[in-house]
Amino acid sequence: MTLVIADDSALLREGVAGLLERQGHRVIGQAATAEELVEVVRACAGTSGAGGGSGTGPGLPDVVITDVRMPPGMADDGLKAAVSLREEFPHLAVMVLSQYVAPAYAVELFDTTTAGTGYLLKDRVSEVVDFLSSLQVVAQGGTVVDPTVAQALMRSGRSGLAELTPREREVLELMSRGQSNKEIATNLVLSGAAVAKHVSNIFSKLRLDPSEDNRRVKAILEYLSR
Repeated sequence: MTLVIADDSALLREGVAGLLERQGHRVIGQAATAEELVEVVRACAGTSGAGGGSGTGPGLPDVVITDVRMPPGMADDGLKAAVSLREEFPHLAVMVLSQYVAPAYAVELFDTTTAGTGYLLKDRVSEVVDFLSSLQVVAQGGTVVDPTVAQALMRSGRSGLAELTPREREVLELMSRGQSNKEIATNLVLSGAAVAKHVSNIFSKLRLDPSEDNRRVKAILEYLSR
């Protein structure tokens, strides 16, 4: 796979790049700031921004790996840049690799079924096999969340997973892989109406009120955190 890596630590960038290249993957760009990340991805895609013309870049990377806290603000600039890039390139897979959780932008990043998304703590890089497996899941459109991150993004004290039927758990698992209702219906040989009913039941059993934003994302995070 092709990747772009963004982190203000040159040592970490080069370490991750070396690890991936030894596994046969190709790092086509690196960035030390959030602004550079946007520029590098656009250059790879051969555009100068939204609506830009085509160029001669190597193509959109299969996965962007980014930290949360990056220059210039050293707050959640890296995550904001990832959200911005996802708006510009809806099919861009993103793996957040950080020690920090930025709930608002993290939920926004996960609120899509068009591209793979992951959020792991940096310690997971040392578990090489699991890290590489997680990258493959994200590159293929799936969702990977560190349990610690998922728990931090969820409200405490709410869980109705035990109440789900086997079919509802199947549907929720496919949701966690980034599949839309239509794709779930195809995979489980169900009607669209049946899948919609299962999804509605899942939301109800997980105590996700209709008034809440990003219910699908929160249901997935609840599932992954367990």
